[in-house]
Amino acid sequence: MAKALVIVESPAKVKTINKILGAKFKVTSSMGHLIDLPKSTLGVDVDKDFEPRFIVVRNKQKTLTKLKKEAEGKTEIYFATDPDREGEAIGWNLVPHLAKDGKKVFRVVFHEITKEAVLKAFENKHDFDLNKINAQNARRILDRIVGYLISPVLWKKVGSRLSAGRVQSVALRLIVERERGIQSFTPVEYWEIAVMLKKDGVSSLLEAQLERISGEKVDLKNVSEANAVAGELNGKLFRVTAVNSREVRRNPLPPFITSTLQQDAFSKLGFNAQRTMMVAQELYEGVEIGEEDPVGLITYMRTDSVNIAQEALGKARDYIGKVYGETYLPAEPNKYKSKKLAQEAHEAIRPTDIARAPETVKKFLTPDQSSLYDLIWKRFVSCQMTPAVFENKKVEITAGNYQFGASGSTLIFQGCLSVYRTGDDEEKKQDLAAYSQEDILQMTEVRPSQHFTKPPARYSEASLVKALEEEGIGRPSTYASIIQTLVLRNYVTRDRGYFTATELGILICDLLVTSFPKVLDIGFTATMEESLDRVEEGELNYVTLLKDFYGPFKQELDHAMATLEKTSVTMDKICPICNVAQMQVKWGRNGRFISCSDFPKCKHAEPYPTGVKCPEPDCGGELVERRNRRGGVFFGCNKYPVCKHISNKLPVSEPVKA
Repeated sequence: MAKALVIVESPAKVKTINKILGAKFKVTSSMGHLIDLPKSTLGVDVDKDFEPRFIVVRNKQKTLTKLKKEAEGKTEIYFATDPDREGEAIGWNLVPHLAKDGKKVFRVVFHEITKEAVLKAFENKHDFDLNKINAQNARRILDRIVGYLISPVLWKKVGSRLSAGRVQSVALRLIVERERGIQSFTPVEYWEIAVMLKKDGVSSLLEAQLERISGEKVDLKNVSEANAVAGELNGKLFRVTAVNSREVRRNPLPPFITSTLQQDAFSKLGFNAQRTMMVAQELYEGVEIGEEDPVGLITYMRTDSVNIAQEALGKARDYIGKVYGETYLPAEPNKYKSKKLAQEAHEAIRPTDIARAPETVKKFLTPDQSSLYDLIWKRFVSCQMTPAVFENKKVEITAGNYQFGASGSTLIFQGCLSVYRTGDDEEKKQDLAAYSQEDILQMTEVRPSQHFTKPPARYSEASLVKALEEEGIGRPSTYASIIQTLVLRNYVTRDRGYFTATELGILICDLLVTSFPKVLDIGFTATMEESLDRVEEGELNYVTLLKDFYGPFKQELDHAMATLEKTSVTMDKICPICNVAQMQVKWGRNGRFISCSDFPKCKHAEPYPTGVKCPEPDCGGELVERRNRRGGVFFGCNKYPVCKHISNKLPVSEPVKA
């Protein structure tokens, strides 16, 4: 009979780790959080140094009872929960329930589920890290205070089923401000001029762009100015005044951390953040590879460190030298610097075994698993290779007081790009070898082209994650859940991975920025993340952090509750049921809808109307706004299910007659 109990978070890990440890250990799963703050109340006594009231999570009592039975007769309990703050706290909160009768308690941490890593972790068993637990509790309490105390303000002033969050609301602010920038943007017209040039004895034409006029940067504002320049170029003598060539080295990118993995998975694979993390979790927890027992294919996927274990570095270098050759292997390992306060004890996301090339395991993986593993493996191998080398060449051409340029780049050594490329790594080919200084060229065509300045792009999954990371908002493990919450609350819509702030999102953001300027301040939120890191490092007392935050926050909260007026949007439409009150715009879980303003006396409600006639012949219905499960808006006929018309966009149609 096993003498020791090992507790992990996910049941997917149990079989793999049980095989590694053998019969002396019994491995079981906590299924995530069993102990947490209550959902029905704040669960924090602010008058007693913010003492949290942890309880057994509803519907998790059976799991806890099962763990207690499995702990009976065991002399040792090993908590092998995830290697981060949250995992530390999940294990620690179980100790009082399971570690009775003199049982010894140990914490073990591993960043990859391989035999070598797991056995090494058990050799280096240790005590729980109280600083890490304090940091996690401080984060949990901060988030609970902000969410549970601001949300009632929204219920009272705007509507039910709304929520605010310490990090969520700042992320919303980024999207709203970007949306306002787009809406207020005024395009500015400008023109560019290209010429097609021919050199005697050269069959191909050379395309050159107008860069300067009389030494000044080109600034052509309209068609008249562009045509005037184009007219002056006719008959000009075009002469090559300089040919410049230089080598440019393109260094490899660092290995993935959580945020960069999410960005690349969106850009290259079209995965949203939630999908990326779900697939990465599967690769980390273990996959059956042929006849082998389940094995973790990647290291832990929640990390902000680009650190790489020395052993993994050595194996990567051996692999590169053997497979790609010595010219692809730098003299010393490439080193990368993590951002400030990243957890250097953690590792970057990498394959657990460099020898498991993507093509050798593809048949054992789902399409999503295979695509993501391929991305992770290639990025890791590439990060330890030599730089790529490009030859950049530019031909400078003069025609009177007009200066033109023709550029091209050629990849002369692939280096790291032989494994992993980005969209910025492509060659810009234009054969410039035939051109020398003092060459005379003949213009065959002039091409004026109209352009307009473009508004800032809406945030995508990738660019929002990048912005959150750069601003120091949240942590890698939180990005996917932040985005999901914004969509589920109908604060933003997601169309092909790009976010648009909804009317409700803008309303909520404006209310929060006005009433809680400190909580919604991007700089303050970033500073708070740094303070939580300092708690983990033992440099700051977590109660001090909470007290410093709560005092000013409580003043803003009381002022908002006392002074904010009820926000409502009424429509020029009388309720068809009571025939007295006006219809009012409200927001719920499924988006906008309209209901009687005399609620709850009259409970009539309807989908949000668009005023656009259903395009189906002889239908006569009206399109109404609806929302799908992923947060996207679509439009369906209000005569459903008689008419099942659905449109992703509002069609051009005559408005519905009143």
